[in-house]
Amino acid sequence: MEANPELIAAIGKELQAARRILVVSHIRPDGDAVGSLLGLGLCLIASGKRVEMVLSDGVPANFRFLPGSELIKKRAAGSFDYRIAVDASELGRVGRALEGQTPTDLNIDHHITNEYFGKRNLVLSDAAATAEILARYLPELGLSISTEAASALLTGMVTDTIGFRTRNVTPDVLRVAASLMDRGANLADVYYASLVSRSFAAARFWGKGLNQIEMDDGIVWTSLTLADRTAAGYTGRDDADLINMLSAVEGAEIAIIFVEQSAERVKISWRLCGQAEMNADVAEIAQQFGGGGHRAAAGADVDGTLEYVCQKVLTASALYLDRLRNERVNSAVSLTFINRE
Repeated sequence: MEANPELIAAIGKELQAARRILVVSHIRPDGDAVGSLLGLGLCLIASGKRVEMVLSDGVPANFRFLPGSELIKKRAAGSFDYRIAVDASELGRVGRALEGQTPTDLNIDHHITNEYFGKRNLVLSDAAATAEILARYLPELGLSISTEAASALLTGMVTDTIGFRTRNVTPDVLRVAASLMDRGANLADVYYASLVSRSFAAARFWGKGLNQIEMDDGIVWTSLTLADRTAAGYTGRDDADLINMLSAVEGAEIAIIFVEQSAERVKISWRLCGQAEMNADVAEIAQQFGGGGHRAAAGADVDGTLEYVCQKVLTASALYLDRLRNERVNSAVSLTFINRE
């Protein structure tokens, strides 16, 4: 993972010249969104910049343990001379965080589906997390990483790799994580707070989803309704990371969770499971529904009833798996003929 040195130098000069900076990330923020936003924002504040960090949906409860998270707002106030989006593959993903604020001066992301919507784009799709990109290049941008910023960035890396167990975790990724620990980030605390600890309401929400879990021909899935959310007392609009549990089901290749947002809108999350082949890429499925992401994890928001969306998505996911399997068979047959010759 290497960024263009000229791009890094140009971004460094722009950050040095900027006085009032807005940093935003995507709706329904995950650990990489919160960690990247906070890690960059804290570094900029420490350098003397006036900074606002904005998430349209606010900070999820399980990431409020991070120092500085109380500084994150839901709306931007005032004017800015530099605007940065982190961990957002497209401009629409930031919701109302950039409302009235144009253009986007800098786009920092690791999603392969990124639309390069910034005036400058630091997009490295082979990075394990956007937080990894920041951890690598913030010092080259002239910014020092404090213990608090290191904890935020380590959170982004831990959550997007599901505890360093996705296939894009390399020795270099672990070395970056170790460098953040050298700066004072506590891996045990970050891991427990972001991946293990759950509220009682989230646990009840999981129970609703697990009670409806189904599996067929390599796909494991479940759905969470608005009624489930109310009954559990869960206030988030996400799946409370239940998708990570589904992705560990033995024999599954793809895990899917459908989360009802309204009577006519559904949020879908895909994950590759441990049994999945290396060439599988769930972002390809998500793109069919206007979503995106990366190879191992993707998402989309789709208009339609829960029943309708489930049927469409499960059909498309099954067809995708069938195509991959046919490609594997054809490849094996071709290899057999080549070996015989």
